[in-house]
Amino acid sequence: QVQLVESGGGLVQAGGSLRLSCAASGRTFSSYAMGWFRQAPGKEREFVAGISWSGIRTAYADSVKGRFSISRDNAKNTLYLQMNSLKPEDTAVYYCAADSGVLSRTPDEYDYWGQGTQVTVSS
Repeated sequence: QVQLVESGGGLVQAGGSLRLSCAASGRTFSSYAMGWFRQAPGKEREFVAGISWSGIRTAYADSVKGRFSISRDNAKNTLYLQMNSLKPEDTAVYYCAADSGVLSRTPDEYDYWGQGTQVTVSS
Protein backbone atom coordinates (compact mmCIF):
# COMPACT_ATOMS: atom_id res chain seq x y z
CA GLN A 1 0.00 0.00 0.00
CA VAL A 2 1.21 3.50 -0.88
CA GLN A 3 -0.39 6.67 0.44
CA LEU A 4 -0.01 9.79 -1.69
CA VAL A 5 -0.74 13.37 -0.64
CA GLU A 6 -0.52 16.25 -3.11
CA SER A 7 0.11 19.87 -2.17
CA GLY A 8 1.08 23.15 -3.81
CA GLY A 9 -2.01 23.90 -5.84
CA GLY A 10 -3.68 27.29 -5.87
CA LEU A 11 -4.76 30.28 -7.91
CA VAL A 12 -2.23 31.88 -10.24
CA GLN A 13 -2.36 34.32 -13.12
CA ALA A 14 -1.61 33.24 -16.66
CA GLY A 15 2.12 33.17 -17.24
CA GLY A 16 2.83 32.37 -13.62
CA SER A 17 4.37 29.31 -11.99
CA LEU A 18 3.48 26.72 -9.38
CA ARG A 19 5.28 23.71 -7.98
CA LEU A 20 3.24 20.72 -6.96
CA SER A 21 4.52 18.17 -4.49
CA CYS A 22 3.38 14.63 -3.80
CA ALA A 23 4.47 13.08 -0.51
CA ALA A 24 4.47 9.28 -0.44
CA SER A 25 4.35 6.93 2.52
CA GLY A 26 3.96 3.22 2.92
CA ARG A 27 5.78 0.81 0.65
CA THR A 28 9.07 1.71 -1.03
CA PHE A 29 8.53 4.87 -3.04
CA SER A 30 11.66 4.33 -5.09
CA SER A 31 10.31 1.10 -6.59
CA TYR A 32 7.40 2.85 -8.32
CA ALA A 33 7.14 4.77 -11.53
CA MET A 34 5.19 7.95 -10.82
CA GLY A 35 2.87 10.12 -12.81
CA TRP A 36 0.94 13.36 -12.71
CA PHE A 37 -2.53 13.48 -14.19
CA ARG A 38 -5.17 16.19 -14.32
CA GLN A 39 -8.91 16.37 -14.70
CA ALA A 40 -10.89 19.45 -15.67
CA PRO A 41 -14.66 19.71 -15.12
CA GLY A 42 -16.54 17.65 -17.69
CA LYS A 43 -13.38 16.12 -19.10
CA GLU A 44 -11.62 12.80 -18.70
CA ARG A 45 -8.52 12.41 -16.58
CA GLU A 46 -5.46 12.99 -18.74
CA PHE A 47 -1.77 12.23 -18.48
CA VAL A 48 0.46 15.22 -17.77
CA ALA A 49 3.91 13.82 -16.97
CA GLY A 50 5.57 10.64 -15.77
CA ILE A 51 8.92 9.55 -14.39
CA SER A 52 10.59 6.18 -14.00
CA TRP A 53 11.51 4.78 -10.60
CA SER A 54 15.13 5.89 -11.06
CA GLY A 55 14.24 9.31 -12.41
CA ILE A 56 16.24 8.68 -15.58
CA ARG A 57 13.26 8.48 -17.93
CA THR A 58 10.53 11.09 -18.17
CA ALA A 59 7.52 11.62 -20.41
CA TYR A 60 5.25 14.59 -21.03
CA ALA A 61 1.97 15.35 -22.69
CA ASP A 62 2.46 17.50 -25.78
CA SER A 63 0.34 20.23 -24.22
CA VAL A 64 2.82 20.77 -21.36
CA LYS A 65 6.15 19.89 -22.98
CA GLY A 66 8.67 22.67 -22.49
CA ARG A 67 6.60 24.30 -19.72
CA PHE A 68 6.31 21.57 -17.05
CA SER A 69 9.07 19.52 -15.46
CA ILE A 70 8.65 16.36 -13.39
CA SER A 71 11.23 15.24 -10.86
CA ARG A 72 11.52 13.03 -7.81
CA ASP A 73 13.60 12.79 -4.66
CA ASN A 74 13.62 9.16 -3.57
CA ALA A 75 15.45 10.03 -0.34
CA LYS A 76 12.53 12.29 0.63
CA ASN A 77 9.80 10.06 -0.85
CA THR A 78 8.53 13.05 -2.81
CA LEU A 79 7.45 13.69 -6.38
CA TYR A 80 7.39 17.18 -7.90
CA LEU A 81 5.83 18.96 -10.84
CA GLN A 82 7.26 22.36 -11.71
CA MET A 83 4.73 24.24 -13.83
CA ASN A 84 5.84 27.38 -15.66
CA SER A 85 4.14 29.64 -18.20
CA LEU A 86 0.76 28.49 -16.95
CA LYS A 87 -2.27 28.93 -19.18
CA PRO A 88 -6.00 29.05 -18.33
CA GLU A 89 -6.39 25.67 -20.04
CA ASP A 90 -4.10 24.16 -17.40
CA THR A 91 -6.87 24.68 -14.84
CA ALA A 92 -7.78 21.30 -13.36
CA VAL A 93 -7.45 19.05 -10.34
CA TYR A 94 -3.98 17.54 -10.43
CA TYR A 95 -3.36 14.01 -9.15
CA CYS A 96 -0.20 12.08 -8.51
CA ALA A 97 -0.19 8.33 -8.98
CA ALA A 98 2.12 5.37 -8.41
CA ASP A 99 2.67 2.55 -10.90
CA SER A 100 4.29 -0.71 -9.83
CA GLY A 101 5.10 -1.44 -13.47
CA VAL A 102 6.97 0.58 -16.06
CA LEU A 103 6.36 4.24 -16.84
CA SER A 104 2.95 4.57 -18.46
CA ARG A 105 0.65 7.28 -19.84
CA THR A 106 -2.46 5.22 -19.11
CA PRO A 107 -4.39 5.94 -15.88
CA ASP A 108 -5.56 2.33 -15.60
CA GLU A 109 -1.94 1.18 -15.26
CA TYR A 110 -1.51 3.09 -12.00
CA ASP A 111 -2.11 1.36 -8.69
CA TYR A 112 -2.36 4.20 -6.17
CA TRP A 113 -3.73 7.72 -6.38
CA GLY A 114 -3.68 10.84 -4.25
CA GLN A 115 -6.72 12.93 -3.47
CA GLY A 116 -5.78 15.72 -5.87
CA THR A 117 -4.94 19.40 -5.60
CA GLN A 118 -6.75 22.20 -7.44
CA VAL A 119 -4.84 24.42 -9.84
CA THR A 120 -6.67 27.45 -11.20
CA VAL A 121 -5.09 29.75 -13.78
CA SER A 122 -6.81 33.06 -14.35
CA SER A 123 -6.57 34.97 -17.63
